[in-house]
Amino acid sequence: MDRLKIGITCYPSLGGSGVVATELGKLLAEKGHEVHFITHSIPFRLGKFQKNIFYHEVEVNDYYVFKYPPYDLALATKMAQVAKMQNLDLFHVHYAVPHAVCAFLAKQMLGNDIKVVTTLHGTDITVLGQDESLKDLIRLGINESDAVTAVSKDLIRETREVLDITREIDLTYNFVDHRVYYPRDVSNLRDDFASPQEKILMHISNFRPVKRVSDVVDIFAKVNLEIPSRLLLVGEGPDLPKIQAKISEMGLEDKVRFLGRQDEIAQVISLADLLLLPSEKESFGLVALEAMACGVPTIGSQTGGIPELIEHGKTGFIAPIGDTETMAKYAIKLLSDDRMVQQFSQACLETACKDFCKDSITSQYEDIYYRVLGRKVPRLDTVRG
Repeated sequence: MDRLKIGITCYPSLGGSGVVATELGKLLAEKGHEVHFITHSIPFRLGKFQKNIFYHEVEVNDYYVFKYPPYDLALATKMAQVAKMQNLDLFHVHYAVPHAVCAFLAKQMLGNDIKVVTTLHGTDITVLGQDESLKDLIRLGINESDAVTAVSKDLIRETREVLDITREIDLTYNFVDHRVYYPRDVSNLRDDFASPQEKILMHISNFRPVKRVSDVVDIFAKVNLEIPSRLLLVGEGPDLPKIQAKISEMGLEDKVRFLGRQDEIAQVISLADLLLLPSEKESFGLVALEAMACGVPTIGSQTGGIPELIEHGKTGFIAPIGDTETMAKYAIKLLSDDRMVQQFSQACLETACKDFCKDSITSQYEDIYYRVLGRKVPRLDTVRG
């Protein structure tokens, strides 16, 4: 059996890229591969000890000669150390900067032919890629990788346009684990948040300006005029005080609940009748996929990878960025029709299972690993350990 030894580097704290990287590592380990996480802290989704999974902490020495602790150099050094000690086959890094660049440095230090697979998740292109001082560095990380993947067609397009990248980029959508994300029975909890005749709208994010949480409040206010409803806001971030003030000014305090950060996202999402995702930018929209897997449709904005995930008029509705009037109309249309809600919910479940299944996406990554290593892909029944 051709088991691989894979080093994974990602942002281990909250964020879609860290979630995907960690869940992918766990799935690869389940299939018998040896996975080594190389990060500054344990990925928050890693959980308890698991077979075939190892964690290597990156420690930064704060020498007085450095104005700022050199994390990038410490990471590159640790990656090289782990690769040599564990005889890794490849690095799979999530984000071009700094991780792909660190993998390039580690490869140079090792002086061998260890392979590097880089997954682009969005911010490294949509935000950092707009900075002229960083473009050459990001381009280096991408072009020096042995394979590059991106989580949506739109992100591939933007990468080519912003950085003038011509090399092949593999499309590998984010995925959902149906053992974790499925419709939960929350009937014993729902009464704590809404009365039986009220609908529950939900928004989950890190409350940054790009998420347009203010639009969420505007949409909810319009919906609540037509349909008795409640809004649950999940997460924290820099825009939270501003959103709290807006809700107070609009007199909606008794209709809105702030739930803070939550670990049991599947259970929380299952409380909702509808998810709101009116983001300015969203390279994929992982939270919408998690909602979809729980049978909850989404009202989203026409941006990034959201239209690749949400099928307009089937698993949710799409409207132009900032068009809260149209988004509210779609929400009212859907929530006013119980039969439509049921149809959308069923379509969400089928789409999440068919198009964004953990097994098929994990296999896509495996195919890429074996391709860059120049090895044959083992048959499925010989991969499981």
